[in-house]
Amino acid sequence: MAIGGQVMEYLRFSYEALTANKVRALLTTLGILLGVTAIIVIFTAIQSINGYVEGEFSSIGSGTLYLSKFPWVITNDYWELRNRPEITLDDYEKLQGKVPAARWVSPEIEAMRTVSYRNKSLERIYTVGCNDQYVETSSAIPEYGRFFTAMEVHRANPVCVIGQNVWEELFNKTDPMGKRIKINGFPHKVIGILEKKGKFFGFDLDNQVIIPYTTFQGISFHQRGITIAFRAANPDEIDDMRAQIRGEMRRIRKIPPGKADDFAINQQDMLTDFYKKLTQTSYLVVFIIAAVSLVVGGIGIMNIMLVSVTERTREIGIRKAVGATRKHILLQFLSESVALSSIGGIFGIIVGVLIGGALLQFIKLEASVSITTVVIGYGFSAIVGIISGMYPAYKAARLNPIDALRYE
Repeated sequence: MAIGGQVMEYLRFSYEALTANKVRALLTTLGILLGVTAIIVIFTAIQSINGYVEGEFSSIGSGTLYLSKFPWVITNDYWELRNRPEITLDDYEKLQGKVPAARWVSPEIEAMRTVSYRNKSLERIYTVGCNDQYVETSSAIPEYGRFFTAMEVHRANPVCVIGQNVWEELFNKTDPMGKRIKINGFPHKVIGILEKKGKFFGFDLDNQVIIPYTTFQGISFHQRGITIAFRAANPDEIDDMRAQIRGEMRRIRKIPPGKADDFAINQQDMLTDFYKKLTQTSYLVVFIIAAVSLVVGGIGIMNIMLVSVTERTREIGIRKAVGATRKHILLQFLSESVALSSIGGIFGIIVGVLIGGALLQFIKLEASVSITTVVIGYGFSAIVGIISGMYPAYKAARLNPIDALRYE
């Protein structure tokens, strides 16, 4: 008999065996269904969250380095890091021209300030003090108007670039150019409106105002640490840029050889790598949950197949008497076991996709069910079917046809 004909015959046998005991077959597949559902739901959630997080991290800019007091991912003793000296504008001045790989360098002073125009006022608006190169280091590109110039920074001109939400709330999207808003009570002329930037982990980047750092000093009532952003013209130079920043800062702060840095050089990749380490744990949890459900389902399939072998002992004897070999019997029962687990796997995939999609829609994330996830889910169910059916099929194949025919 051709291979195709044999496959069809085994499928027919499987169908007849399963339909003969529909309720039993349905209950047997529940364990597999739950295991595969868990795989699909959690994998779908993780992939969608990964896509969201990577999209959020990309807004930081992978080609920019940030010199600051604290590392973005704290693995050391916080209280030890807390005693580090702040990064200051004096450090920024001393670093000028000392980092050849950096094409653009900008200090960043940040605070929450009250912004008002006439009788309208907005509380806790993210206010950034920087220089003219902040356009490149942080992609702060105006959609309307312009950014401030190096001369305006040097002269500490009271000018500002506002976010889209600030424009909408204070000016109702009418032309704000040349008008003066008050930042902490100090008037600043609007010269530009930023492109729409959206949210970063829930923080609305369109609720911001950008002013020259020299002007910021006039509206800030206490000394604070800053961050210094460096960006290379060529991404391949980022490692050289990091080494140059580190070397200059150690020289500026007179840190002796062998002593640890008292500053941090941060990059987007640090957050991405840290997040990937966290998700590795999530994947491990997925496998544990799925493994427990699948093992339970596999045990159920094995028990049912052993019962089936006992119930069909006489049938096995007749088949052997008319010429069926051990291989035929083995494949017959193995195909039934795989069919049982595959049905559970297919329904598990369907239920998993539905639950995963509903869950992500509830938390307002875009669902992403990849072919890889579906293949993994179905693959697990098929493997469980093969493993669970191997012993019952082997037992059926080893039956003595004479003893089987005598079985009542």
